[in-house]
This record gives sequence, structure tokens and C-alpha cells, in this order.
Amino acid sequence: MNVDLGFVSFDLTTWVIIGFVGQFFFSMRFIIQWLASEKVRKSIVPTAFWYFSLLGGMTLLAYALHKQDPVFILGQGLGVFIYLRNIYFLVRERKSVEEIPNPQN
Repeated sequence: MNVDLGFVSFDLTTWVIIGFVGQFFFSMRFIIQWLASEKVRKSIVPTAFWYFSLLGGMTLLAYALHKQDPVFILGQGLGVFIYLRNIYFLVRERKSVEEIPNPQN
């Protein structure tokens, strides 16, 4: 299916849809971060930010691999590593907090 928006025209294929889904996930992380920051009136990075970063990064990496775009592959590949590392830190911190005995029990 050919889509013509006037300023750009493209074939709407499965890979283009995958690219749009990845971009949606990637964009959601900024919306989540913005809403969380507005709620507490200071800049914070909620856990969901990292999960949406990972979902968007992996989906866009798959799209970049399909397109064989080395610049996009390098950028998204490095991002996926960083998102995984941050999620690892969050999981490790959560486990260490759960292991602390509660003196009230």
C-alpha cells in the first residue's frame, strides 16, 4: 500500500509498521518521564522510562538491521545495552531492598 502525505511518500510494509511501533514505544518514554516529573515538580526518571526505552530500542534495532543502516544499528545497539544495564541496576536495587529485614515484624 502506497501512502502519499504530500511531502513524503512511502510503501506501508510490515517493516514500516514495525518502525512506527518502535518509534511509538521510544516516544512514550519521554511522555512518561514528563508526566512523572510534573507530578512531583522535579525531574525524575521512572522505571517505566527504561522499559519503554528497551522496547523502543529493540524494535528500532530490528528495523535498522532490516534496513541495513550501520549508523542506526550502532546507535540503537548501544542504547539497548544502556537500557538493559539500567534495568539491571533497578532490579538489583529492588532485590537488595527486599532482603533488608523489617524490624517491625
